[in-house]
Amino acid sequence: MSAEPIDGRPLRRRPRYRLRRNLSEAGALALGLVVLIWTLTPIYNIFIVALEPNGDVFTNDIWPAKPSLESFWIVVTEGYWYLEYFWHQFGNSLYIGVATVFLTLLIGSLASFSIGRMRLRHGWLVSNAALLTYVIPASFLAIPFYRIMQMYGLSNNLWAIIAAEVTFATPYAIFIFQQYARSIPIELDEAARIDGASPLQVYLRIYLPLMAPALVAVGTYALLLAWNEYLYQFLLLSSKRSMTVPVALAQFLNSDEAPWNYMMATAIVYALPPVAIYYAFRRRMTAGLTMGGVKG
Repeated sequence: MSAEPIDGRPLRRRPRYRLRRNLSEAGALALGLVVLIWTLTPIYNIFIVALEPNGDVFTNDIWPAKPSLESFWIVVTEGYWYLEYFWHQFGNSLYIGVATVFLTLLIGSLASFSIGRMRLRHGWLVSNAALLTYVIPASFLAIPFYRIMQMYGLSNNLWAIIAAEVTFATPYAIFIFQQYARSIPIELDEAARIDGASPLQVYLRIYLPLMAPALVAVGTYALLLAWNEYLYQFLLLSSKRSMTVPVALAQFLNSDEAPWNYMMATAIVYALPPVAIYYAFRRRMTAGLTMGGVKG
């Protein structure tokens, strides 16, 4: 059977090609399903343990026999002795996250504006040197960073964590901002300067508004980095009132009891803000991370 001809040649159905395409699509779908199940199984187990009244993590039940929201109520009301400072520790995590986002965006945007828009001589050395810091794993710098914070009297201080997180997030911010800024015509800056705008006015009124998708993308990355970090928070924070939630969660493992349901419920409550922020800004994140690959 043939269809309408194109260029004098009839189109013929190719059953083998369609069969291969259908098989490849079915294989990709099956692989995606396996990856989805593999990814969601740990999250499902977290919910199952949180709903267990007795926190039995070794149960073989697919669903608890008597599911209960008591664990979440205990977390919200700080009804367990390891949770007596939960909301204060949650506030510490929020404070570190917001400060990290603000400083990362400020330093990264100023650096990229100075290097890319003001065309500083040898400015590329600054951005490349910043990216070279990622050659050294963050875990290798933990002990030197701990000694530096002790020397400056910043041990058991939230600003020590903020300094560490900003240090690790800023090189990535500079790289993304430089890539994204290439899509913004430099003629806009030149026109503003001809009209008498200062570099600070160009930065505030032209550069930052046009960089909004990149700012959202990098800001979300910095927030998630600070929100989920554990090693430096464990090393530099010791008192319960200065701890963050990830460090406090580890304290459950030092208990003679095994309140797995409380720990999992705490993890779920703690994970809600970054999940909400990610889904609220996911479109802007995609635009900010992909626009830099398109030449303006």
